[in-house]
Amino acid sequence: MNKEVRVRFAPSPTGALHIGGVRTALYNYLFAKKNQGKFLLRIEDTDQTRFVKGAEEYIKEALEWIGITPDESPWKEGPHGPYRQSERKPLYMQYAMDLVEKGHAYYAFDTSEELDAMRERLTAARVVSPQYNSITRTQMKNSLTLPEDEVKARLESGDPYVIRLKVPRKEEIRLNDMIRGWVMVHSNTLDDKVLMKSDGMPTYHLANIVDDHLMGITHVIRGEEWLPSAPIHVLLYRYLGWEDTMPQFAHLPLLLKPDGNGKLSKRDADKNGFPIFPMDWTDPRTGDFSQGFRQAGYFPDAFVNFLAFLGWNPGDNQEIFSMEELINAFSVERIGKSGTKFDINKAKWFNEQYLKAKSNHDLAQYLIEDLKQEGIEILQAKAEQIVAIMKERATFPSDLWKEGRFMLIAPTEFDEKVAAKKWNEDVVAVLTAYRDALDKFEGEFTPQSAKAMLESAAESQEIKLGKVMQAVRLAVTGVGAGPDLMEIFTIIGKDELIKRIDFALNTLEVKAK
Repeated sequence: MNKEVRVRFAPSPTGALHIGGVRTALYNYLFAKKNQGKFLLRIEDTDQTRFVKGAEEYIKEALEWIGITPDESPWKEGPHGPYRQSERKPLYMQYAMDLVEKGHAYYAFDTSEELDAMRERLTAARVVSPQYNSITRTQMKNSLTLPEDEVKARLESGDPYVIRLKVPRKEEIRLNDMIRGWVMVHSNTLDDKVLMKSDGMPTYHLANIVDDHLMGITHVIRGEEWLPSAPIHVLLYRYLGWEDTMPQFAHLPLLLKPDGNGKLSKRDADKNGFPIFPMDWTDPRTGDFSQGFRQAGYFPDAFVNFLAFLGWNPGDNQEIFSMEELINAFSVERIGKSGTKFDINKAKWFNEQYLKAKSNHDLAQYLIEDLKQEGIEILQAKAEQIVAIMKERATFPSDLWKEGRFMLIAPTEFDEKVAAKKWNEDVVAVLTAYRDALDKFEGEFTPQSAKAMLESAAESQEIKLGKVMQAVRLAVTGVGAGPDLMEIFTIIGKDELIKRIDFALNTLEVKAK
């Protein structure tokens, strides 16, 4: 590529950033960095009726969390600012007027009632998709049907109007998509899109094209939902005289529900209990709360790794990628055309891999922080001991405390199913002998010495250790499964172990009778 690659992520501040939007930002970022180009963030806030307070800050923080820093943005001005469309408002009318003067756009004075009447007429005539297009425009109130002097008078008197694109009646519009190849659309399926609204603000279609051109965007990588708009954008580039510098388009595959039936939505996430937003979000309009991946315990690098694979693959068996590795491996050619299922279990798997790869020292900080919330203080060394044996069984940092709390707090109740099945006189005999051996033991208490004493206690009672092992675990931890038991014994310490065995013998023995 001779020209500097310039891509943009252009979200609207209408709410939380959906995971599909985050993936779009990531793919744009990876493509830019792979090609030593620039990644821009532009806020598309032309529709002020849908503006949501806090949404812009949310977009900024979400991208920061996953490690994406735009080269140019509303917070890092570059040579092509401003980077909020609402602040670029004076720019757009001149391009709309240029289109009118060239005969590629026109003024439309139709009221909302007249538009409704037109749609009702078409519906009654069994038209499947009623549109304001090359046929219906001839029966409407616009500068193509009204006398020139009336148009002039209406404009001078301040009559409300919109400016519409004049889509040709019979033309095949072609687009070479980087992912999908040639896409062809016949113009008779398109409507005359509004380019400038009656409030003087541009619609997405005009503002998007003008901004992409003025900002030197070379590649537009966006969601599949924008594919139907692409032919309109091709026409705009052509009519504005910018066809030679029109960016290359790549329309990303949809993110599908876990079962593959339909587009992934917030409703699916709520119903199945998984996040769909990068961070927590409370909708200021409704008060509805949605948990984000960050607060659910996902690491940003694991989240990025998971996102990258939602539609793209490296062509080999490697699954764990740092951001740098993703940049080096990424190519648009390896993005699939068909929708990709959202698999939350795969997201959890990625998180587990990243958690296991972290040092015990780093993971201990999460445990220490969780314990602070519980009012429990713990030394770094002990925290590291706990995470060392818990990390293989954890998905999120919070699991270290949730699943390992028995190492700091003695159980007060026991798994009833395990107790009913496994607690018996043999267990009582072995534990009693073990408790006495522990009481007399004065050497270094290690996993090896703890195990040797337990084996000796079982032998002294002529009972096979395997028969009572699950019940021994139950007595000390309250549950029937978990990490290495001898490691647990040494972490809780000999004195605490004796106390727990005494409590279990007194409590469970009574139940067993």
